[in-house]
Amino acid sequence: MTVPIPFPIRRPIVAVIGAAAAEPALLEQAGEAGRAIAERGWHLLCGGGGGVMEAACRGFAAARSEPGIVSIGLLPGDDAGLANPFVDVSLPTGIGFARNAVIARSADGLIAVGGCAGTLSEIALAWQMGKPIVAIASSGGWAARLAGQSVDGRREDPVLAAGTAQEAVSLLAPLLPGGDGR
Repeated sequence: MTVPIPFPIRRPIVAVIGAAAAEPALLEQAGEAGRAIAERGWHLLCGGGGGVMEAACRGFAAARSEPGIVSIGLLPGDDAGLANPFVDVSLPTGIGFARNAVIARSADGLIAVGGCAGTLSEIALAWQMGKPIVAIASSGGWAARLAGQSVDGRREDPVLAAGTAQEAVSLLAPLLPGGDGR
C-alpha cells in the first residue's frame, strides 16, 4: 500500500547564522527570519544553540503551519540535549567549529544576522561553495560589514544586503531550488 506524501519531498533548507550571545534587537530580527522561513514552508537550519539560533527557531516554531517543515540544529558537541528547546531535529556532530562547514554545505541559502567569528567562517565557507547569502545590514557584526560586498574575487555576485528579515527571505527565494514556487 502506498501512502501519499502531503508535501513536496524536497523543500529549501535555509540557514540562519549569527552569534550565540546577541542583543534583543538582533534576537527580534532572527525571530522574524525564522517566522518568514516557516511562512514560506522551508526548513530552518542553524547551529542549534542560543542567541540568534534560538530566536530563529522560536520564530519558526511560532509561525509553522505546514506539516513536514522542521528546524534542524547542527550542534558542535556530542550532546543532543544541548540544543535550544525550539529545535525539532537535534544533530550532535562532535566536530566543534568544523560543523560550520556542514551548515554551509547543507543549506541551500543563508541569512546572516549580526555575527562574530563563527558567523564569518560560515559566510566564507558558503561563499566558497557558491551558496546564496543574504545579510541583514542593520544587524551589525559581520552581516553589516559584508552586506552588499564581495568576500573575494571568486564570485561576481555580492553578499546580498537586506534591511529586514522579510526582505532577506524575499531576496533569497528566487535563488533557491523550489524557493520561489510559493
